[in-house]
Amino acid sequence: MIPETAQSGRFAIPVVVFCGGEGTRMRGDTPVKKELVEVGGRPIIWHVMKIYAAYGHTRFILTLGHRADEVKRYFLEYESMRRDFTVRLGQMGAVSYHQARAEEDWEVTLADTGLHTEKGSRIYRVARYIDSDAFFVTYGDGVGDVDVDALLAFHQRHGRLATVTGVRPPSPYGAIQVGEAGQVSGFTQKPQMEQWINGGFMVFERRVLDYLANGDDVHLEREVLPRLAAEGQLMMYRHTGFWRKMDTLKEALALDKFWRESAPWKTWE
Repeated sequence: MIPETAQSGRFAIPVVVFCGGEGTRMRGDTPVKKELVEVGGRPIIWHVMKIYAAYGHTRFILTLGHRADEVKRYFLEYESMRRDFTVRLGQMGAVSYHQARAEEDWEVTLADTGLHTEKGSRIYRVARYIDSDAFFVTYGDGVGDVDVDALLAFHQRHGRLATVTGVRPPSPYGAIQVGEAGQVSGFTQKPQMEQWINGGFMVFERRVLDYLANGDDVHLEREVLPRLAAEGQLMMYRHTGFWRKMDTLKEALALDKFWRESAPWKTWE
């Protein structure tokens, strides 16, 4: 069962967002948890959620772990940090907001799934909040102009248990163009990779949860996805547009520059 949204022809399903890892490659470079590092004045996880919300999927389940308190605090304080309000001191809960509502009409479930839990097990720990036959799963630090409607339609057509979104990001290195004799004829700056990688933006059928029920150390990328592939139950949706991840401060600064210049993943008004 997939609940229909108010938008004609669209269906809303839950979006599970990973945000429990330690972010070791960025740790020490920023004072906040990686998913809360700002791009264009907003945390990267907000950008990820806005991509899905633009397609009517506004029910989010965040799998918390490392520095969970920071993520909880961000969402608990979201309304007060973005709206004018009047507070009556001495009266519990006496806060009056002066705008009709905030810009986002989202339902966000924040679930503590453990400090060192692997991604597959994190999904299993939030299974009680997933009330549909299919659900999205994505990383909290990767953005792209992914057509979520087309992704979901592709998943529904092929009938397998899972879909990953394949992307081919630019190589972090320049490439040398060289002939057989070793003569260099030119250079290509950061060419697009030939191999497809998993860019997140995954769709799982509920039966995938059966693959995850094996303790706290079920690894999604090294165990579950290969098993699904071996059983012929995994398909890839090809995304050839913009996609970038944010693992380092350098990548965060690059995304901020993208946002200021063109905001290529901004699929919302």
